[in-house]
Amino acid sequence: MNHNRDEEEFKLPNRASLVIVISMNLLLQVSFFIVVSSSIKYAEYLGGNATFSGVVIGIPTAFAGLSLIPLTKYDKGMYKMPLHVSCCFAILGHVAYALAFRANFLYLILIGRCLTGVALSMFMYCKRYCTDPRIVGIRRRTTLASWLVIGQCMGMSLGPFLGGVLYKVGFSNSTFNGYTSPGWVMAGIYVGFWVLVTKYFEDIPQPPTIVELQSPNDSNAPPIVLLEVKGGDTEASPKYSSAPTTRPASPVNESLRAQLSLITRSKWGVIACMCWFAMLCFFILGSWEANLPVFGAATENFHWSPFAAGNFIALGGITSFPFLLFNLLAARRIQDRKLLAFGTTLGLAGLVIFLSILRTGKVNYGSLFACWWTVALGFNLATTVTLSLLSKQLPPEWNSRTSMAIQYSNYTGRVTGAIWGGSGVSVGMLNFVGLEIAMVGIGAILFTTLWRDLKTKTG
Repeated sequence: MNHNRDEEEFKLPNRASLVIVISMNLLLQVSFFIVVSSSIKYAEYLGGNATFSGVVIGIPTAFAGLSLIPLTKYDKGMYKMPLHVSCCFAILGHVAYALAFRANFLYLILIGRCLTGVALSMFMYCKRYCTDPRIVGIRRRTTLASWLVIGQCMGMSLGPFLGGVLYKVGFSNSTFNGYTSPGWVMAGIYVGFWVLVTKYFEDIPQPPTIVELQSPNDSNAPPIVLLEVKGGDTEASPKYSSAPTTRPASPVNESLRAQLSLITRSKWGVIACMCWFAMLCFFILGSWEANLPVFGAATENFHWSPFAAGNFIALGGITSFPFLLFNLLAARRIQDRKLLAFGTTLGLAGLVIFLSILRTGKVNYGSLFACWWTVALGFNLATTVTLSLLSKQLPPEWNSRTSMAIQYSNYTGRVTGAIWGGSGVSVGMLNFVGLEIAMVGIGAILFTTLWRDLKTKTG
């Protein structure tokens, strides 16, 4: 009995499919960040400004959120269809982004990023896959979420770096140049990856259904045969007609209202707390990633080019990578609430230090890097547990709903953070950092109030 329970708690999905999902998460992160280092120059060349650049960076998440509405309606709880949709729209979006230069049309950049946003809807499915109780045990969910965060950090590093390197291609060619090359390169990568998805990804088994068969001679007679069907069509027996409805073979078929009644007030508090931190972490990370190229170009002792800005952002991610690998091991032994507390505290320290060097005017490469490193590491660590913690506390039937809630919180943070980061210099850097510190303060109040309710199993 204990052996079966342990096996259930530690189960993992098909390895090839898991690798594809984690790799897709990495590719989408690169897609989001690859334009960060050069988008301001691209926008200015086509007639835009820094705020428009922030919109270009952040707008995909808004369209990702909108596209989840039809996707979740037709996905049937599966993952292959969203994967194909994501690959298709990623290719279309990157091609449109690249064609804006030749067309000399500013808003084609925006259209391309909106199409890419539909592809980014796969972020939610990556999170849901790694916490899906049908294929992932309760003691493996934070570990798999840590892999997603590692991909998040790698994308945050590789994207701006690759964008900065490709900017060095130059502008002798109107098709493939420093502005358009990120779009063409990523489109090519997605074409190859789509082939791998088609060949190797195995969706999770469809849930069995039970069909009630009834004698056609006596419609009032109770059903005398129960036929279990697993993911396929079955020919009806010539002597019996199937009942007009089929139903999942689930021991409990509760209505939404009944399920809601099982969620206590403290659980609602935990849900609100995790959604706030999911939004907060991506708001701060997104704002810094959008702000650093603008701030670096506007600061007298920096005057960064897109290449220099991309290298700086990438350096913060690369140097925090070993600590995220350590977190992969720590997640198996440390409670989610403690990981969240540590990550948030570390990120807050970076914000406070940045505020102090802005006040004293002692902003240099080393001090700015120290702030960026602590912010990047701290808030990336904090994002590890927002969904996994909820999946451990709420019923399995709620995994899809909690995945949606967390992902919409992430999207809200991403799009508002990117716009706030692009506007950081114009609104004043002290105001920029002050708002973020205030938002962390709200999270700290929620966190300390609900500390006991945040306790879950490790792993």
